[in-house]
Amino acid sequence: MSKAWLYVALTSFFELVWIFGFNTATQWWHWIVIIGFIFVDFHFLTKACEGLPTGTVYAIFAGIGTVGTSLMDVMFFGEHISIGKIFFIFILVIGVAGLKVADGLDEKKALKGVEDDGVDSSIFGGNK
Repeated sequence: MSKAWLYVALTSFFELVWIFGFNTATQWWHWIVIIGFIFVDFHFLTKACEGLPTGTVYAIFAGIGTVGTSLMDVMFFGEHISIGKIFFIFILVIGVAGLKVADGLDEKKALKGVEDDGVDSSIFGGNK
């Protein structure tokens, strides 16, 4: 796992932390802590985008946020979850996994282009 994927995991985790804080904050200083988590979260989001395509990072960030928030609602706040919600959460997970696989294929193609002739053919727009 590259460092960029670690940043994706960290930004997704901190996203869930500050969203949890939105539901539980009752004092003014709670909001200060939440704002701190938001800044940490966006720092890791920025670092992740430096090493991975922004669309992939954001899709995973949003997918984990959606799934995590739904699970948090059920586990910590007693919300009801329906079959429809489970179905669409499953579709989100499949979509995020598909993005990860597609991103890995693009990386392999780029590396193969460099290894075949020592020149990155994608830079010049060439195909093999």
